[in-house]
Parts: sequence; structure tokens; C-alpha cells
Amino acid sequence: MSGIDEDWFVQQADQAGHLARLAKRAQATFWGELGCEVVQANAGKATICLDASNRHHNLLSIVHGGVLMSLLDNAMGLVVMLAAPDERAVTANLNTQFLASSKGGVLLCEAELVHRTSRTLTLEARVKDDSGKLLCLGTGAYRII
Repeated sequence: MSGIDEDWFVQQADQAGHLARLAKRAQATFWGELGCEVVQANAGKATICLDASNRHHNLLSIVHGGVLMSLLDNAMGLVVMLAAPDERAVTANLNTQFLASSKGGVLLCEAELVHRTSRTLTLEARVKDDSGKLLCLGTGAYRII
């Protein structure tokens, strides 16, 4: 095996370990309270899911917009944590377009890093229901502190 292959495997193992540590710590936070789960994640893209139930609804019996925004922020934030593992970052801006409503079920959120400078990471994300219907999309700017 060449040195490049070995380096790639070491990097993947380091990232998997970092992701496992983040997932464990997140269970005691708002992430865990919402019920978010990681489907896949790396330093460029992440997919998370949530099984939305009545506790995620608003008074119209549809998934609350704050839940959808939280999915966007959580997925994009996960990418940021993996893209800048030795840094601390906060959400500086989150723009959301609500496109459709959902009564619940499994919601998937996919986030992707689209631009990075030394102090800011910009991402975009989409939330879809289990039939693939696009519920909302968003962009976020994350500031290294």
C-alpha cells in the first residue's frame, strides 16, 4: 500500500472517531432533544434525519418552521465542525425559504459546504420529506471564533 493510501485511511479513521465523539456529546444538547441522527457526514457534506412527530408540530398540526430551521442549522453546523475540527464556529447568518409543509415522518436534511475563507464558512442545505418533497432550503454563514 502506498503512503497516499495509508494517509487516506488514517484521515478517514480520524474523521470517523471525531464524528463519533461529536454524536455522543450532542445527545445531551438541543440536537438530542430534537431527535436528530447522522446519516452520513464528512468535511464537505452531511445528511441528518429526524423522525418528526406531534411534538415537532405547531398548532396547525404541521412540522414547526423552527424545527425545519434547526435541521438546516444542525446539518450545516455538522459540516462546519468536520471541516474545521480544531476551530470553534457559530452561526452568523441563516436564511430559510419554506416551500411546503409536512405532517411529520422522516425528514432528511442534506448540507454542503460551498465556500470557505479563513474566518467564514458558507453552506447550503435542503430538507425533504420521506417522499422526496422539498420542504425548505437554506444558506448559512458560520464564523470562526
